[in-house]
Amino acid sequence: MQRVVVTAKLKPGSHEAAAELLRAGPQYDPGEIGLVRHGVYLGSSEVVFLFEGPDVENRLRDILNDQAVTASFAAWGPLLEGTPSAAHELYYWEAAGESADSAASATSNDA
Repeated sequence: MQRVVVTAKLKPGSHEAAAELLRAGPQYDPGEIGLVRHGVYLGSSEVVFLFEGPDVENRLRDILNDQAVTASFAAWGPLLEGTPSAAHELYYWEAAGESADSAASATSNDA
């Protein structure tokens, strides 16, 4: 199981508009593209998207190459400062028995 987060800085005054977009949900079906978990965290000046699933990096690449899906991201353009960036998991811990899969409790991945 892989996890990737995408972080983006919000422009000043765009927090409420970002919250509205997030309340509407994703413009794609997370399960249909092979995600196991997907979450979004909204801070006062940033937004963080979590993508989790097998081969998630390639699945994200597929999303970004799908013109219909990327067109739906246009609403985020006016709300963001700069270009979003991806962060790859290097460490993750989970209590035994808490996982939905049988992966090891802790992972350490090379970037």
